[in-house]
Amino acid sequence: MAKPRSEPIDRMSPAEAAAEWARLAEAIRAADVAYYQEDAPELTDAEYDALRLRLNALEARFPELRTELSPSQTVGAGVGAAFAKVEHLRPMLSLDNLFEDEEVAEFLARIRRFLALPAAEPLDVVAEPKIDGLSCSLLYENGALARAATRGDGRVGEDVTANVRTIKDIPHQLSSPRGAARWPQRIEIRGEVYMTMADFAVLREQEAAAGRRTLANPRNTAAGSLRQKDPAVTAARPLRFFAYTWGFASEPFAATQWEAVEAFRAWGLPVNAEMRRERTAEG
Repeated sequence: MAKPRSEPIDRMSPAEAAAEWARLAEAIRAADVAYYQEDAPELTDAEYDALRLRLNALEARFPELRTELSPSQTVGAGVGAAFAKVEHLRPMLSLDNLFEDEEVAEFLARIRRFLALPAAEPLDVVAEPKIDGLSCSLLYENGALARAATRGDGRVGEDVTANVRTIKDIPHQLSSPRGAARWPQRIEIRGEVYMTMADFAVLREQEAAAGRRTLANPRNTAAGSLRQKDPAVTAARPLRFFAYTWGFASEPFAATQWEAVEAFRAWGLPVNAEMRRERTAEG
């Protein structure tokens, strides 16, 4: 593994910084391919985060190192050869990480500054557990599932429609209960395809008993199961899905994130049961 150097960045020369940036960028890109395309991670999450944090710190100290092709400006990895390419109607970006309580407080403070909210004004934030799986974008047209795609590089993903249609959690047709917001004529609903720990344990035992390779972890097993060339293999895997956001929408359907998730639930899409609204960093 390419480990970040311990030398303080503020003591590095531009040449030293450029050399380390190149080394970190190469390691991150290789890790992205292993994680996103091959579903065979070579680094732990902590090791990967350390590489990115160091690269971001280098770019903050030496802004000339940051380009459009920098790992800090890209998401995921390119599309594999086994699938057709799909261009997202809106870019499908990743989430930022926070590691300390103080960073959460600063995040909320930035939101207040951006919205010009006074300290006494309540600020509702939707909070939910982060379940590690494979990001997936579902395009519904007139309420019918028209296409499903992986995130890919954030702009272009893989067409996994046939495989997604085998996941029981994902409705082929949205529901329209009385009183619920009507879905837009065209909308990209985004969420996570994942595998529970319990389901993974059972599948791992079955694979081991059949003499097949040991499965690494639930996240990569879920990703590998969704990205099968044969949809029948995907159908045999215990994959699940929950929705948490949207990309393109042909018309407005909710005023807040909470209302959007409630709309997803009403339309028959599973959402995270532990989601709740909070108003403080502690919450």
